[in-house]
Amino acid sequence: MIADWLLSSIDPSRPHNVSLEMAWHGRLMVIAWGVLLPAGVLAARFFKIMPGQDWPTVVDNRTWWRTHLTTQYLGGIAVVVAIYLIWDNRDGGSANFWHRNIGWTVVGLAAIQFASGWLRGTHGGPTHPRWDGSIAGDHYDMTLRRRIFEGVHKSCGYIALVFAVFSIMSGLWIANAPKWMVVMLVGWWVVLISMFVALHRMGPRRVSTYQAIWGPGEDHPGNRRILPKPHRPRQLE
Repeated sequence: MIADWLLSSIDPSRPHNVSLEMAWHGRLMVIAWGVLLPAGVLAARFFKIMPGQDWPTVVDNRTWWRTHLTTQYLGGIAVVVAIYLIWDNRDGGSANFWHRNIGWTVVGLAAIQFASGWLRGTHGGPTHPRWDGSIAGDHYDMTLRRRIFEGVHKSCGYIALVFAVFSIMSGLWIANAPKWMVVMLVGWWVVLISMFVALHRMGPRRVSTYQAIWGPGEDHPGNRRILPKPHRPRQLE
C-alpha cells in the first residue's frame, strides 16, 4: 500500500526516534529554508512590479520589499531558535558530521546575507532625499559599495538555498524520517523551481530594484552606470 510506504521510515533497519528538541529543530529549519526564505527570494526577484501596476508611470511599489523583509527576518528568527534547540547536541557519526558542517555553512551564508543588508549603504534618490535636500546615495548613484552589496547578497542567497536542500535532506536521513516528509519536500521544491522558471520567462517581471524604484530613465545616474549600451533594454535582470 502506498500509505504504508509513505508512513514507513527512510531506513527500515533504524528506528525513527528523535527528541522533542531535535524534532522542533528540524521543523523550524524546514519552515525557514523550505518556505519563508525561498518565498522572500521569489518576492524580491519577480514582484518588484506588482500585477496591474502601470510601470514605469507608477514606480516604487514597496510590497515586494515588505514581503522580502518580513519573510527573511521571520526565517532568521526560526533559524536562531532551531540552533538554540540543538546547541548542546554533540552526537557523532559521519551523517551528523556532514549535516553539521553543511548546516553551519548555510548559517554562515545567512549571516553574510543579514550583514550585507545592514551594510548596504544609503538609499538616496528623489523619493529618499537626505536631510540637506541632496538626493545622492549609494543606491541611487550605484556606488561601488552598492554594487558589491548586490553581488554578494544575490550570490550568497542562491548558494545558501542550494546548500539548505542538502542540509535538510541529510537531517531527514539522520532522523530516519517518514518517507512522506521526503516526498512532500521534494514536491514542494519542484513547485518552487517551476515557479521560478515560469516567472523568469515572463520578461516584465525581471526588473532591477533600481528601475523598479526610479524607472528606466537615463536621467537617473544608476541607469547610466548599469546599462552598458546606447540601445538599452527597458528592464534589467
